[in-house]
Amino acid sequence: MVPVEGPRARIGQADGRYPSCLRQVRRPPEALYVLGDPAALQEGLAVIGARRATSYGCGCAERFAGLAASAGLTIVSGGARGCDAAAHRAALAAGAPTVVFLGGGCDRLYPAEHRTLFQRIVDKGGALVSEHPWDREPRPWAFRERNRLIAGLARAVLIVEAGLPSGTFSTADEALAAGKQVLVVPGAITSIRSRGSNRLLYDGATPVVDDDSFADQLEVIFGVSARAPVVGALPGDRGPHRMRAGAAGGREVGVVPSRAETGRRPDAESRIVAKGRDALSGPKGIGGPRHAGEPARRAEDAAKGASLSQGSIRPLDALRGASADEREVIECLQAEPLLLERLLALMTERWGDSTRARRAVMGAVVAAEAAGVASRQSDGRWMAVPRAGMR
Repeated sequence: MVPVEGPRARIGQADGRYPSCLRQVRRPPEALYVLGDPAALQEGLAVIGARRATSYGCGCAERFAGLAASAGLTIVSGGARGCDAAAHRAALAAGAPTVVFLGGGCDRLYPAEHRTLFQRIVDKGGALVSEHPWDREPRPWAFRERNRLIAGLARAVLIVEAGLPSGTFSTADEALAAGKQVLVVPGAITSIRSRGSNRLLYDGATPVVDDDSFADQLEVIFGVSARAPVVGALPGDRGPHRMRAGAAGGREVGVVPSRAETGRRPDAESRIVAKGRDALSGPKGIGGPRHAGEPARRAEDAAKGASLSQGSIRPLDALRGASADEREVIECLQAEPLLLERLLALMTERWGDSTRARRAVMGAVVAAEAAGVASRQSDGRWMAVPRAGMR
């Protein structure tokens, strides 16, 4: 494998460039191996999500990472396939630095196909970081351990898509244990890729439901405003009714309202931040210093124990004869309604094979429509049909 080119530094704890926030994590690394600019290691926003992400998850990662990067925040993630990579690319597109924490050494890239992305990150002033020596091979256990560093360098963690079980929960646990804010983008209840996200919200995480709610959180947590001149529709909402940030109430387009404009009391804004955190110490909270690991355990237990009496909606169970490719297509429709052409383009991009994509998409929509778990809407988009009573 051709290594990423760029400046290298081994930064020990006694080095002034060692981020102070990483001294507070569980087992602070004795040294950081940094490929790129050490100045990029600034406290920022972690944006994480599923590796096998849907277009909805990747779209949310791009959207919110891009808004945060445009506001001057460093985007922190793990460089994985799916949502992580989408967040890094959005930061690059916004001209902001982005930091990748690797599970192995910086000369043992994983995934290897992201070498070009990693090189761009270094070239644009970001950094690849590991607590392991340069040539250390990545190991499965190391990825969970590196999640504490992602949470450690972040002042807040945004989860854009997570199924059950999900390695994303370990990052959320580390953030909660450090008293940091966990933000979550809700997903469709029909999507298995969003079960973890939605469960975290049920357990008290802070929801990010649109650009305004996200801008509110950036203002409260970081003291910055996400100023986007024009904000497009959310992923899956591709109609003509595109939103402009701050357009409501006659405010200037693209400007997030200040406390004075909204009339919101400071203590009310404090409650926005404290909402999830205050619940941590109670029996219905989602974690905290004394409950690290609870979000993952409770959410996974909920998944194992899900029953019809709890409202389980499982369209894929009606497609037992479907191929793995066809089921993957249906998972995309569970996350968001899509035009057939868009669905074909997404699967072709994911697999790199248009013939495979066409075969899977056509097979999936025919089988799903016959089984009554997907239908074509009046606007031409295909969507999964929620069905209670399936096993």
